Amino acid sequence: MAKRAKHGANGNFHATDENGNKHIIVDPITRIEGHLRIEAVIDKNNQIVDAYSSSTLFRGIETILKDRDPRDCGLMAMRICGVCTGTHYQRSIEAVEDAFNITIPKNARIVRNLIQGALYIHDHLVHFYHLHALDFVDIISATKADPTKTAEEAAKWADVAGHKPFISGAEDFKAIQDRIVKFAKEGRLGIFGNGYWGNNSYKLTPEQNLIGVAHYLKALDIQRDMAKMQAIFGGKNPHPQSIVVGGVTCVQDIQNPARIALFKQLLQDSNEFIKGAYLPDVYMAGTMYAKEATDGSATFHASNHKGALGKEVGGTGVGILSYMTYGDFRLDDTGFYKAKTFFGRGLVLDGDISKVHELDESKITEDVTHAWYEGTGVPEHPYVGTTIPKYTGLDKKDDGYAYLKTDEKYSWIKSPLYDGKKVEVGPLARIVVGYVSGDERTKKYAGNFLKRSGLPLTVLFSTVGITAARAIETEMIGDAMMEWVDELASNAAHGDLSTWTEFDFDKVSVDCKGRSLAEAPRGALGHWVVVKDGKVANYQAVVPSTWNAGPRGPNGEVGAYEAALIGTYVANPEEPLEIIRTVHSFDPCIACAVHVVDTNGKELAVYKVDPTCAF
Repeated sequence: MAKRAKHGANGNFHATDENGNKHIIVDPITRIEGHLRIEAVIDKNNQIVDAYSSSTLFRGIETILKDRDPRDCGLMAMRICGVCTGTHYQRSIEAVEDAFNITIPKNARIVRNLIQGALYIHDHLVHFYHLHALDFVDIISATKADPTKTAEEAAKWADVAGHKPFISGAEDFKAIQDRIVKFAKEGRLGIFGNGYWGNNSYKLTPEQNLIGVAHYLKALDIQRDMAKMQAIFGGKNPHPQSIVVGGVTCVQDIQNPARIALFKQLLQDSNEFIKGAYLPDVYMAGTMYAKEATDGSATFHASNHKGALGKEVGGTGVGILSYMTYGDFRLDDTGFYKAKTFFGRGLVLDGDISKVHELDESKITEDVTHAWYEGTGVPEHPYVGTTIPKYTGLDKKDDGYAYLKTDEKYSWIKSPLYDGKKVEVGPLARIVVGYVSGDERTKKYAGNFLKRSGLPLTVLFSTVGITAARAIETEMIGDAMMEWVDELASNAAHGDLSTWTEFDFDKVSVDCKGRSLAEAPRGALGHWVVVKDGKVANYQAVVPSTWNAGPRGPNGEVGAYEAALIGTYVANPEEPLEIIRTVHSFDPCIACAVHVVDTNGKELAVYKVDPTCAF
């Protein structure tokens, strides 16, 4: 197949075929949770004409949960992920509560919202600065910046965001720059040492790059406080332990005004960074990368790209233009699926922003045509879904490398479908569905961002837009949490200390089923449980990165990652920064198991794990 093969700096190489197309493999994608492989075919004009997303890890939590006591599911389901531990924990508990028909007390609802809210703002902050920012920020360029001009630049973008700059002194920027210069001269850049510095796809000025580096370092401190917020009511972070079937156990924390006051102070400090650093940085990046986000170069590369948005809806990373959200953060106690929610529920399909479609849970299925699992030949609803591994390997070519068998099975991720369609989930989906549905809070925050930046609505439908949507909702959640923590304090002050709903397990646990359809920071998350004779008979979790990173559907339907890459221009195929930037914008989270290969894709060892002995 290939005439030549070249290695890049970050686990990627490319080969050129007889037609002049370059086949690029980036494996592993770094700065994510889990293991992800991207293969892309690039034509002579350096534009991606096809792309494939593959998880190289097997996740078998669903199998482990079978025959367990359903009340224990949350403690094991949270191990699906090392990042969104609290989200999987809560969704699993909620699925069991749905099966048992349990309504939790108001305080438990608010506490869960606060734990999840802290997780969201922590996760989004860490993603932007420590996983994604280096796709926009050139570390070495920052060594050439003028610190005085940097302070002026920081004030400019903070003013755009309507806030004071979090770091404002030229001397502060100079101290940070001196550290970077010293490390660079001594060859001790550490995690910054293997980037594509100087790549033409970097657009920020030296001063803007220094702002990004300064906030990157400061965010390391701020995110610790955000983690403390989760631990106040969750008991610890990661893997909180205060959520149980029926409510929460953090009674003393609710009763103690000092604990609530500490949470509020940490939240205020976090919001200051969000408004004074995070939002200004996203305004800055969005403006400097606006051409990439709006040039229409990657638009309508798939057959399902037809809708009311028009032809030129976006640039790099435009995706599939169909969005779904399950809704999240209940704001009243009328019932799990009856309550008003902070994030709305529904779908915007095929780029038609004139209406929101009502969610029909029966239309959610998973297909394994291109996933390494055995299947029945038809997509399965999660209540009856199966997780039976069937690894068929890679295609080893004469050039010594292994390639995905893209016409067959090529990923450990299943292919979720809604009514036979691929949909995108995540912060952008939540903003789009909320905006189109007329939610006043979403329209206010998204509208402020677009007005202040001077960018059109269509900028949201791009790699830059996905990143901006995450920042918009971070500010939304941070502000709303101030309301929620005051509500909790008021309840406690007026003597409402209820935290748990009593239930008779023997009566409610016989032959029932339940689900929790809510959100995680990365998008729509569903847990489904079937209980028979008091034990788990079947369990399935369909996570956000399954929706976005899944392989082709049964009829060749392209998922969000793959669609966003097709049409992308890659300035230097040996340094595929644009591929990494677009994939990172989704914040991949694919932490599931352990897989060992060498750099050529050759198998080193095979391990057989008995899931019944895993715990």
